Amino acid sequence: MSFSLCKSQRDNDCELPSEGLASVAGGIVALGKFDALHIGHRELAIQASKVGAPSLLSFVGMAEILGWEPRAPIVAKCDRSRVLSSWAPYCGNLAPEEVQIEFSCVRHLTPRQFVEKLSKELGVIGVVAGENYRFGYKAAGDASELVRLCEEHGMRAYIISSVMDNNQDYRSMNSNDLKDRGQVSSTRVRQALAVGDMKYVSELLGRHHRLILMLKDQEERTKTSSGWRVSAPKSSLLNLPPRDGFYENCSLLFGNKNPVTCRVFMDTMHIHLETDEADPLDFETDQELHLLGIEFGDSRPDRD
Repeated sequence: MSFSLCKSQRDNDCELPSEGLASVAGGIVALGKFDALHIGHRELAIQASKVGAPSLLSFVGMAEILGWEPRAPIVAKCDRSRVLSSWAPYCGNLAPEEVQIEFSCVRHLTPRQFVEKLSKELGVIGVVAGENYRFGYKAAGDASELVRLCEEHGMRAYIISSVMDNNQDYRSMNSNDLKDRGQVSSTRVRQALAVGDMKYVSELLGRHHRLILMLKDQEERTKTSSGWRVSAPKSSLLNLPPRDGFYENCSLLFGNKNPVTCRVFMDTMHIHLETDEADPLDFETDQELHLLGIEFGDSRPDRD
């Protein structure tokens, strides 16, 4: 995990250098929001990798411009490259690149202008999108228009079917949402985290959920009869945690050390980690801040 990237997340440093945009030239871009990097997003990357060098293209700053309530990301910004690297075996041993551009730069573009930007400014040779993808000002363009406009500009467009949620217990959870047809979505991941069903979260993500904390040297560490207990305020979290409660079979990841089995308890204000191992942190550098990862096993919280 990159300390500098996580620090920039706290500093709201979202600007992408121009060479980042150049990296998609001559490649295939998957279009979407990519909040959760779930199995539906992975499928887009897989399809892109079949016809070229895969990249994910999404927008930053949408919430601020559209007046949405701020919310924690599902994947910490500094952890996204790790997740994308884990997709390489599915993508012809190519880890997808990720390019994010400011939403303010494309907000008022018509569907035609948006495709022109992809073709002329970014130099992509093709796009991959889901069947429900909308684009252009006020989401005026749909998947069929994307195909037509790409053909006009000499680009290939691949539209793939949605990856459906196979969990029958949750299949109709958003029955009042006209956009929800039972497909895997970032909304479903957030809802699964909200109820603490980590097995379901893992099914949607295609991996265990990893929570990232930025800890200070002076965070509370207590020796217990069997190991150590670490406590930190929830303000140290860089992404979305599951609901409050007690979680067993978790893994603590710190630096280059081997994962340590731990138990996690979250209350309203704090997150507490308990392990039967030796001091799992054992800070060996003079950095004031340290990154800690917690992977949740397939369980539901015990709230007793």
